[in-house]
Amino acid sequence: MKKKPGNTLLPSNEEEFKKLAAKETGGYNYSVEDYFRTPQTFAFKLSPNGDHIAYMKRRDSGERDLYLMDTKTKKESLLKKQEQDLIRGFSWANDERILYLQDKGGDENYHVYGVDINGANDKELTPFEGVRVNIIESLKEDKEHIIIQMNKDNPQQEEPYRLNINSGEITKLYTVKEGEPPVAGYDFDREGNLRAISRIVDGVNTELLYKIDGEFKLVKLTEFGDEFGISSFNPGSANPDDAYVISNLEGDKIEIQLYDLKKNKKINTVFSNDTYDVSGMALSKKRNYEIDYFSYTGEKTQIIPVSDTYKKIYNRLKQEFGDKQFFTVGRTDDESKYMVAVTSDKIVGEYYLYDVEADEISLLYKLLPHLKEEDMASMKPITFKSRDGLTLHGYITLPHSYQEGMQVPLVVNPHGGPQGIRDSWGFNPEAQLFASRGYATLHVNFRISGGYGKEFLKAGFGEIGRKAMDDVEDGVDYVIEQGWVDKDRIAIYGGSHGGYAVLRGMTKTPEKYACGVDYVGVSNLNTFMETIPPYWEKYRELLYKIWYNPGIPEEKKIMAEISPALHVDEIKNPLFVVQGANDPRVNINEADQIVETLRSKGVEVPYMVKYDEGHGFAKEENRLDLYKAMMGFFAEHLKN
Repeated sequence: MKKKPGNTLLPSNEEEFKKLAAKETGGYNYSVEDYFRTPQTFAFKLSPNGDHIAYMKRRDSGERDLYLMDTKTKKESLLKKQEQDLIRGFSWANDERILYLQDKGGDENYHVYGVDINGANDKELTPFEGVRVNIIESLKEDKEHIIIQMNKDNPQQEEPYRLNINSGEITKLYTVKEGEPPVAGYDFDREGNLRAISRIVDGVNTELLYKIDGEFKLVKLTEFGDEFGISSFNPGSANPDDAYVISNLEGDKIEIQLYDLKKNKKINTVFSNDTYDVSGMALSKKRNYEIDYFSYTGEKTQIIPVSDTYKKIYNRLKQEFGDKQFFTVGRTDDESKYMVAVTSDKIVGEYYLYDVEADEISLLYKLLPHLKEEDMASMKPITFKSRDGLTLHGYITLPHSYQEGMQVPLVVNPHGGPQGIRDSWGFNPEAQLFASRGYATLHVNFRISGGYGKEFLKAGFGEIGRKAMDDVEDGVDYVIEQGWVDKDRIAIYGGSHGGYAVLRGMTKTPEKYACGVDYVGVSNLNTFMETIPPYWEKYRELLYKIWYNPGIPEEKKIMAEISPALHVDEIKNPLFVVQGANDPRVNINEADQIVETLRSKGVEVPYMVKYDEGHGFAKEENRLDLYKAMMGFFAEHLKN
């Protein structure tokens, strides 16, 4: 039997968590299960011909299986049953075959499997032990193959292969030779030709090489935070070197440009926004790849229709769904049917099928329909200034029952990443659960968050745990000033970098937080840097630039100052620690260290470890255990 990771004597037992959960004694309209059980059906994908929809479906016991529904007869059938490991994702390879991904217990070494829609030829296509596989091109023009990347020949470097989706036969398409800079990305065209590669040079800069006359030539060298990358080649153009690129080299914000890669010259800017980075676009294959729409995330997600055809579709959907957010998330190859997802801050998600010719919009499924829109809390965008004058954005969710003049307890929830990730507006099950129990939730897009331009991103380099943490605190002070929250009843909770922010907050400003919940968070920057997965090795210098470099004495000193595991004496208030044992990114040792040190000082710390999980809990029963215990923990430390 495989030895369990970490110190197995440290985790609290089930009995302790039952007792903790029992501390939440209120009578509420909705249970933890109501928010966090897996939806009855979810992750809908329309087949290329529109004959079937594939989706995940929940069993009564919580597992999720892969199902098919015939769009004409509405008859559904089980395609693939979940065994021990979750199906982590799936896609249509063609009308007859579906590909799905699985790892082992959350270790993130994903493998590709394939199954025909009649259930035949179900097989693992990449049976390589300890190898991580990703699909990078689905090859619409080739029904037999896809392009994957995997670190099969070198654990530290992913390389591309053509994979036969029926036989599993692989052909290597590019080899990164020893001594060459590591490759971070490959760009293929729709025919499966490798046209460009992105390499990391000096550890932190990126060079884009484009294939001209059979040779890869340098097009751009960018430093980290600057952006120049291929979004899509432009098959609608007579010039084979035309591509849509995303770039912020001419200004602060990312924009979409039409670019001649061979001449290394911008043709024109096709879309930009003064306030936010833009990068989303959709092309119509049927209409010679004309642009259908652009999208970007501002306070909410914005869709900007471009083609006449898509404008008609968009206006029809707008007429149907009004002010709710709606997105076309799938379409048939002939573009006669679209799958539409509808959401808002109060709706988990609804899926519709829009038949363009018949002009019919039919409801397919509602996710968690028992959560009534009128009972949910509103998520409100907020803007405030940091102590050093930066404009910061975020969101406050106040309980549905909130009335002017009330001061409610607050859960501040810093996001993971931290670089380039951001919180956005929409349905957030955690914020809704907290709101239902009387707590407000604060999300702050602190410096280094994505979407607000490169200056804002770069302002956070070498400031994690310092100015980035100040931004979170400034958000807390802002909502206290608005009179919404009780300054003596503030919890901090987060996952990954957010878990680090919890520990850092409780050691940096211990008086600010009545309690904290650290979920798969970094506790010691030195040990964190020593245990990164092999496929992150090429990003090590980047990691040092974003966080800190232990090879530079001043930075090594900062790392010691801001590593919570080295300052547990500062923790004055209760802490709850949560970890997935197989986490490849934040090793279980990060959680063990903090728990062991606190307990050696006589501080009681509930410590939840799940041995079948990785970086975050994906299995329903584990998620429910976590939120029930968390609600008990908050009830004990935040309620009057």
